[in-house]
Amino acid sequence: QVQLVESGGGLVQPGGSLRLSCVASGSIFSIYVMGWYRQAPGKQRELVATITGGKTNYVDSVKGRFTISRDNAKNTVYLEMNSLKPEDTAVYYCNADIRDATMRRSNYWGQGTQVTVSS
Repeated sequence: QVQLVESGGGLVQPGGSLRLSCVASGSIFSIYVMGWYRQAPGKQRELVATITGGKTNYVDSVKGRFTISRDNAKNTVYLEMNSLKPEDTAVYYCNADIRDATMRRSNYWGQGTQVTVSS
């Protein structure tokens, strides 16, 4: 059973920083794309950033402020968020494309972590 578990969310003032982490665990053979999505109240879930093979991709609204990285040895993806704005408030979800030990390739989601930017 493969699981993604996020951590690092919380309440921060505008202009502040947070670092999210997501660890993939279970019977993992290989991890392909890893990424972060977010969903604000009343809005659709949107892509924030992805990383694969060292290549990164960001939604325009976070470029220059957020940085995605991964530690393949730890099956972990990070999202460093700087210069946070109230409009960054959302539940942030980790997502990963994983081939498990049975060689089945599936897409997985974490349970989400709340990020609130407010003074």
